[in-house]
Amino acid sequence: MTQTRTAVPLATVTVNAGAVNIHASTTQATFTNGPSLIRLGLTLEKPGTFKVDYSVLNNDFRFQFMKTVRLRVAEMPLNLTFKHSRGCEWKYLTYLLRNKTILNGTLVLNSANKVSANYVPGTSKCKLRYVYAHKGDRGITFKPCYDVAKNSWDFAISKRFNGDDSLRASYNTSSRMLGLEWSWNSKLNRCYKISASLNLDKELRLPRVTAETTWNFEM
Repeated sequence: MTQTRTAVPLATVTVNAGAVNIHASTTQATFTNGPSLIRLGLTLEKPGTFKVDYSVLNNDFRFQFMKTVRLRVAEMPLNLTFKHSRGCEWKYLTYLLRNKTILNGTLVLNSANKVSANYVPGTSKCKLRYVYAHKGDRGITFKPCYDVAKNSWDFAISKRFNGDDSLRASYNTSSRMLGLEWSWNSKLNRCYKISASLNLDKELRLPRVTAETTWNFEM
């Protein structure tokens, strides 16, 4: 069996240590030609505060911290989130420094409607998103999104069932990528996700199917 070049997460182990979570993830190439740690990724995070990622394959790391401010505009909740990441990547026999800042804003119009914006300062990267939840969280959710830089639209529709089981379909107009995702939880602290994607621009239209598993442990 040949080793694939793409690194799609195949399994993730999550350990909840109080306020801090530790994630270890492998990819579809980790066990292709025998056990290997090259495709291993490690993450240490405190949700809503900071996150540290390390990739064994690229020998790089990324540190990200975030801050959320909650305001009210005309009696409507407005959440503003600032994210900044710093890291380095081993490339061309040297370490390349990377810095990135992302600004997110979400305005909750009511229980069924909200709008949000995502912007990277200093670039033209900006996305505007609208979310409509029909009949609450257990109904059908529509998520159209406009990409300013690409001048294109993305569309997604999802349905949540009992528990955290969900079904999601999406379409990206710029890449003509059609996607379908089914995820569910088990009673053994495991989460499963099966995804299928189809590029409508390719002549040989065969879907790409991936399966992911996440184990959750508490300390």
